[in-house]
Order: sequence, then C-alpha cells, then structure tokens
Amino acid sequence: MAAVAAATISKEFYINTANAAVEVIPSQVTNSFANPQLLYILKGHKGTIKSLAFSPDSKILASGGAENEGVIRLWNTERGKKLGNISRAHQTAIESLVISPDGQTLASCSNDNIINLWNLRNNKFSRSFVGHTSNVLSLAVSPDSKVLISGALDGIRMWDLLQQRPLGTLVRFDNLIYTLAISPDGQTLASGDNKGVIKLWNLSTGKLIRGFVAHSNAVNSVAFTRNGELVSASRDRTIKLWNISSGKLVRSFIGHNNWVNAVAIHPDGQTLASAGRDGIKLWNLTTGELKNTLHGHTDWVSAIAFSPDGRTLASGGFDQMIHIWRSL
Repeated sequence: MAAVAAATISKEFYINTANAAVEVIPSQVTNSFANPQLLYILKGHKGTIKSLAFSPDSKILASGGAENEGVIRLWNTERGKKLGNISRAHQTAIESLVISPDGQTLASCSNDNIINLWNLRNNKFSRSFVGHTSNVLSLAVSPDSKVLISGALDGIRMWDLLQQRPLGTLVRFDNLIYTLAISPDGQTLASGDNKGVIKLWNLSTGKLIRGFVAHSNAVNSVAFTRNGELVSASRDRTIKLWNISSGKLVRSFIGHNNWVNAVAIHPDGQTLASAGRDGIKLWNLTTGELKNTLHGHTDWVSAIAFSPDGRTLASGGFDQMIHIWRSL
C-alpha cells in the first residue's frame, strides 16, 4: 500500500529562481541532430549518474545517481546552472527518475525498495509508494500522467498517480526487470530483463501480449519510437529495433565495443542516441547508419536523455559528470 515516507526523507526542496531558464524563442529543430557540440559540463554528483529526466517544457533536467545520500539534482540546461537539490530523496542510490508529461510530478526509485513522488509545482514531497521487497530499478509513466509503472527485482507494479494508490501487480518474481517503457498511445508496456528477454504487456487488461528472447545478454534499456516500434539495448553490445505487432526484428545497430547502457530517441523520430564505454553514438533510426560518435566523458556513459523540444541531449557517466550537448 502507499505510505508516507520515513522522517529521514526531505519534505521539500528549493528552486533557485535566479538560475531559472530565460524565455527562449524556439528555433526550427534540426531533423538530423548529427553534429551537436558540447555546451556545458555540470558537476556536483559524487557517484555514477544513473538516470536523467527532462521536464516537458525542457526547462528542468533532473539527475540521480550512485550516491549513498540519495540526492536528486535539478539543473537549468539553457544556462548550465544548478537549480536545486533534493538532498535526501532516498536512503541509498537513485536508480531511476521520471517526470510526468503534465510536468507536475517527479518520481524517483532506489535500492531502498521505495518509490518517492515530488510535486514540481510547490517543490514539496508528495508521497511514497511502498510494496516492492527488493531494489526498484526502473520507472515509466503513461502519456496521460495517470499511471506509474515500476520494475524491480521482485516484478512489475502499477500505481495510480492521480489518487496516489497502488493499482496492481503485473508479474511477481519474474526475471530481474532492468528497464521499462510505455508506448506513445499508452496501451503497451515493454520490459527488459537480465536474461535478454523483452515482454510486452497490455496496460488496459494487465495481460502479457508476448515475450521473446531479444538479446544474448541483459537488456539494459528500451524505448518506443513515435510510430510504436521498440528499440532495445543490451550488454551483448547490440541495439535492435523491433516491430511489436509481430515481435520481429526490423534491424540491428552494431558499433559499440562493449555494453550498451542506455538509448534515447530524438523527438523528430529520426535520430537514435546510444551510450556505452566508447561514448555516445548517434544513428539514423530509419537506415541504421551511424552518423556520429560523441566523446567527452572520461569513463562509461551510463545515462542519456533528449529534451522534449529536441534542442538538447544530456548525458551522464561513471565520471560523475553531466554533459549538455546541443546542435548549434
């Protein structure tokens, strides 16, 4: 059941309005994002950056990582400035962050088995969701901002964000769930696990649609394209594009020299970004062509995210840095 967070969790956080984003007149978003430049390096984390999430207006970037104090940091990527911290968001490392499409809720999960909700309108803690009995590794939120999905070592759970209550459990004690994504129409959930299996779920019924072995090693990241195809990235060094209606492979993206930790799809639907030990690779999603490799991190790149306005790519690494890239 849902429960109030422990007293050790921060109850509110401060946004530095002096560092808030200036009003920017949107420019025509390039359809290629082929040659972005490193604009800012954001410092402050004391551990690996594990998750990055943009607000729907692209003005706030939230970051979380492997710091025992469970801190969440908030950034203005337009200025390259820190907006604020949630200093005790969890008791242990942050595993995943999502911001609801309506911009109201920041959800975080951790190795402490708890999901916490933060109100971005009043900068206050809202509630904890308690129910998982092991590390919560991944979160996904529905396009209508009504449902939050969590994946953990003990299975997948669904939560009502509006009434802030549990909705049900999709599966218990399946394989270890490393990553989740919800389709653009909000009808399908994709999960990736430690054995290379992808499963597709009907969110209206909670029923399993199909499962298939997608990779020869763990699936680290999944993401839906605008037209409802699914991209998956794995420790087997490959990225794959799937037709979810048939479960058939559309194409593979080969080029990383080690694990692929994360993938993100540009809002234009044409560019795929992937992250690993050898940097960030930018691919043509339609043809599979490798367009560019971005170097700058001094260690593995562990998390990436495109801003909803398509102007910015954020990357985080084992080097404890966040890089802000922009196509100028």
